[in-house]
Amino acid sequence: MPFDFDTPIDRTGSWAMRWDRYTGRDVIPLWVADTDFRAPPAVLDAFAARLAHGVFGYSAPPDALRAAIVERMQRFYGWTIEPDWIVFLPGVVPGLHLAARYLCTPDQHVLVPTPIYQHFKRAVQLAPRAHDDVPLVLEGGRWVFDEARLAQAVRPNSKLLFVCNPQNPGGTIFTRAELGRLAALAERHDLVICSDEIHADLLIDEGKPHVPIASLAPEISRRTVTLMSPNKTFNFPAAGVAFAIVEDAALRAAFSSDHHATLHDASVFGYVGALAAYRDGQAWLDAQLAYLRANSDLVEAMVADAPGLVMAHTEATYLAWIDARGLGVKDPFAHYLEHGVALSPGAQFGSPQFIRLNFGTQRSRLVEALERMRRVS
Repeated sequence: MPFDFDTPIDRTGSWAMRWDRYTGRDVIPLWVADTDFRAPPAVLDAFAARLAHGVFGYSAPPDALRAAIVERMQRFYGWTIEPDWIVFLPGVVPGLHLAARYLCTPDQHVLVPTPIYQHFKRAVQLAPRAHDDVPLVLEGGRWVFDEARLAQAVRPNSKLLFVCNPQNPGGTIFTRAELGRLAALAERHDLVICSDEIHADLLIDEGKPHVPIASLAPEISRRTVTLMSPNKTFNFPAAGVAFAIVEDAALRAAFSSDHHATLHDASVFGYVGALAAYRDGQAWLDAQLAYLRANSDLVEAMVADAPGLVMAHTEATYLAWIDARGLGVKDPFAHYLEHGVALSPGAQFGSPQFIRLNFGTQRSRLVEALERMRRVS
């Protein structure tokens, strides 16, 4: 069945955060990490059927969805989990905040890689918890942990290690060996790992598998909270659903302590969409990935042709992390916005001279945005 990713969709008036910010301006918004693609037909059909039912009362997570997640972890990663290890959430971001507040105590210390999605930092700042930013380094064209600096950053009271895999904004798919070394460090220092794996299905490089760090060994699983969601993959983040996989019962109890206190349940439409996507969305996902790979190639070609820009290859996600230091401008984000392209400012991720570009959009729109950028780079 063919899927249409090319036809532009007008998102004005749909309360779209990414588009509404620039309403009435000649600006192409390539910032917030959702896509401009309609969700898979299977998901839309499931939403329509639930809507037709007409009753939207309080909803419990369906056993069928737990079973679908268990099956998916086994099929894709060879990772055997139990249904009761799954804790449902309204999104991955609340999961980061739960980790910062409940997986370590106020007198303990957190390790946060940088550059990183800004909500990792917000989580530890708002908890608040003492933390060290541990810079990633560009090595062999990939953003990876500086393992020596990471080891040096560990304190006697360190308790929590944040991981983002695939990495946002760098786009790295960490290898089994790289993850194994992180896991060994966590074991040596008795660290809990919180791994954000929301982009696990968005693999641009074919032949480079995603490896959940918890799947490496039972002893790693028992010290890990893995955050996942179909929201990014199948583009229905407004429906609100994510989940944590937590084997250790004590960790799971701590992580779940805010439920029905300040944290609400996932949306019924989130449950419906997730089940439909995991059951019947693979053909759509395969087609989306093919489209995104071509978009990624366009971005890399434009950057290679722009003297002021450099980027590492995007192995995963639909986000390009671009080094704009060569432009010679104070604020690359403001520079491109002035010329009609809205990107994510690198300052959000800890690197002010970088920009993040979301290429999850129709190709005609992406080409126009890239041309605008090329003319002023």
